[in-house]
Amino acid sequence: MTIELRICIDVGDLDRGIAFYRDALGLTLGRRLGSQWAEMLGALSPVDLLAEPAGSPPSPRVPAGRDYGRHWTPVHLDWIVPDLDAAVQRALAAGATIDRAIQEKTWGRIAVLADPFGNGFCLLQFLGRGYDAVVGT
Repeated sequence: MTIELRICIDVGDLDRGIAFYRDALGLTLGRRLGSQWAEMLGALSPVDLLAEPAGSPPSPRVPAGRDYGRHWTPVHLDWIVPDLDAAVQRALAAGATIDRAIQEKTWGRIAVLADPFGNGFCLLQFLGRGYDAVVGT
């Protein structure tokens, strides 16, 4: 059985979110599903941008409101790119901030960034055998 995956990212401003994910990662606007929801296409899974006001509760069980300053979450997205240097420059030009500069790894290269809404993400460039280079270590 295959399960479909959709990625949902909260943003404080929908038009700014569309522009960032278009300019930084090359995604395209698929459709708007109301005034607060946009579907972005171009990744293996659709990316839904959800405009939610800062401070609004993300869930009835979560006491803290949404925070669009740089924040941490145990879940983040890794975007695989063919040219890490160019991808980092595009992301920065689109409004990303860099948390950790490019690092060399056994499997390739990685940069840690955040979008304009404080959501962390990584850009990865696989080299050689990619993750297969670390199998059995």
